Amino acid sequence: MRLLITDPISIVADHADIAAIRAEDESGSFGILPGHTGLLTVLVPSVLAWRHADGRRAYCAVRRGVLTVRGGREVNVATRQAVPGDDLDELEHVVLARFQAELDIERSVRVESMRLHMQAIRQIVQLLQPVGQDAGGSP
Repeated sequence: MRLLITDPISIVADHADIAAIRAEDESGSFGILPGHTGLLTVLVPSVLAWRHADGRRAYCAVRRGVLTVRGGREVNVATRQAVPGDDLDELEHVVLARFQAELDIERSVRVESMRLHMQAIRQIVQLLQPVGQDAGGSP
């Protein structure tokens, strides 16, 4: 089988010698072998696992995605974010570190956004004050 995993900006994995694939959707984990019937499913955040014809194993962590099986010979996965790896333990550490870094960035962006929002509100309130009147309301 051929396995193609893509994210919005790159081809993450493209292999033509796949013997078996393991994936996970809302209903649970499932396997795909050559000759599998056509399938379209939405993946949950999980790790795809596959075995090459020579027995090598590989993995790819996905943060949701769409998996399609066409003609029993082609499996495509489109995802917003994918992290490939050959060692499952190492992949776990890489993914956790990446997700933590992204959370930290999201937090600092949120804090900066709130700071700018509050600054804008203060300026609007200041501009709405009548001329000659202080914040306490007395002339």
